[in-house]
Amino acid sequence: MQHIQSLCTFFRLILCLGLTIGCGLGYMDNAVAAGIMRQEPVQVHVSLGNTANELKFEPDHLTFASGQRYQMVLKNPSSQKHYFTAKDFADNLWTQKVQAAGVEVKGAIHELELQPGAEADWVFVSMKPGIYELHCSIAGHAEAGMVGQIIIEAS
Repeated sequence: MQHIQSLCTFFRLILCLGLTIGCGLGYMDNAVAAGIMRQEPVQVHVSLGNTANELKFEPDHLTFASGQRYQMVLKNPSSQKHYFTAKDFADNLWTQKVQAAGVEVKGAIHELELQPGAEADWVFVSMKPGIYELHCSIAGHAEAGMVGQIIIEAS
């Protein structure tokens, strides 16, 4: 029974990926989508702030290849909450899941809030090449330097 449920979940994932890509991000057949989902995600680590409570992303420039599966590990080592806000970036990728504190969230993601000491994993496939803005949307944080840039390069 578990095997059948896993297969159903996989096929729903492929169907959702195909529909997402087919509706605005270009056509991708099921074989290509299945190949992407078999990729081991490339891990990228990003800190929102640091232990000195500096308002910055580390690193503040991120580069991804289109069509590649990633696991972005977000950590907040500071004593204040921060937001990872990159709506245009998020609109141009396919999110498999965001996982934090035993909860898995699926669907469209535009902003993640990380409380002090929190960690979240964002697993996604980058899709549309472009240059995207990253900032913390808490009042005063972006103005103090908590900004960055995300690039999706054509593969």
